[in-house]
Amino acid sequence: MFQTLYSYFWWERLWLPANLTWADLEDQDGRVYAKASDLYITLPLAFLFLVVRHLFETYVATPLARLLNVKEKVRLKATPNTVLEKFYAATTKHPKQADVEMLSKKSGCSVRQVERWFRRRRNQDRPSLLKKFREASWRFTFYLLAFIAGMAVIVDKPWFYDLREVWKGYPIQSMLPSQYWYYIIELSFYWSLLFSIASDVKRKDFKEQIIHHVATIILISFSWFANYIRAGTLIMALHDSSDYLLESAKMFNYAGWRNTCNNIFIVFAAVFIITRLVILPFWIMHCTVVYPLDLYPAFFGYYFFNFMMVVLQSLHIFWAYLIIRMAQKFITGKVVEDERSDREETDNSEEEEEAAVLKNGPLSNGHPVLNNNHRKTD
Repeated sequence: MFQTLYSYFWWERLWLPANLTWADLEDQDGRVYAKASDLYITLPLAFLFLVVRHLFETYVATPLARLLNVKEKVRLKATPNTVLEKFYAATTKHPKQADVEMLSKKSGCSVRQVERWFRRRRNQDRPSLLKKFREASWRFTFYLLAFIAGMAVIVDKPWFYDLREVWKGYPIQSMLPSQYWYYIIELSFYWSLLFSIASDVKRKDFKEQIIHHVATIILISFSWFANYIRAGTLIMALHDSSDYLLESAKMFNYAGWRNTCNNIFIVFAAVFIITRLVILPFWIMHCTVVYPLDLYPAFFGYYFFNFMMVVLQSLHIFWAYLIIRMAQKFITGKVVEDERSDREETDNSEEEEEAAVLKNGPLSNGHPVLNNNHRKTD
């Protein structure tokens, strides 16, 4: 049965245009072609990325955070309470008013105390500013290096200037060593992002992030199998062109450099919109949808690849909406918070207690952490 499924999966009509077989993509006459087995190495490399990331965050990002004076916001700990903790863990972190009143009677606390306990308990579970800074630093470093490498791979190629060259001679297109390593490194990195997503900072677009990572992995892998290498390198470089700007804006945000953050974010918003709402759909997707039909009839792989491109483009539109909303607030000078963020909760009485912590030292139910005057969150 496994052999039957294997045969169906690698049926040539799924992956290649009519009248072409896998034999046409065997290495010969100095030509080297992409092979599915080449991608096996990306899984162990993904775990190597996780090791490198840990070392980077520990020995590079953490000292950099201290250098930039990244400061934590005061967080008061919730006093131990078995009844409230059990409800928090087993039922919900956001109790309704009826639940609050019921818990007030069971725990012997006032309604006000129960509401305050849940606010503090939720804040305890939120990631620290240092964790956010370390993650942003790692992604900034990778995306910047990947963008530079991607441009080095494609800038001297004829298909970078004339998109019709992407399909010239397809699929009999020899793979270059630079393309091989660009693909392997990019795919390994996205595997590592998928493996670590459960432990990374969670935002409101958590599900969209998973869809994005899975769609990206499928697109990169499929373009490799079907020898869409030229189109794939263009798409990867285009995506990396704005990502490092966003991560650098986050880093300056966490460091409290508001003006620098705002300026970088405006540049990021412009690059994101130009590359993903203009260049990607009107140049790159036009290239993958229209030009191939001049060479061969549409086949399953053609439809599948472009369907996954539509999935990515839909996510880009969703994120562009959030980015434009934030950019408008930047331009008008309003205090801006990431639309995807889970904000810390405070009330007047807690702010007074936080001020007391900073002035007089730790309270019996709190712990002293340096205050962060920058109110914007990632």
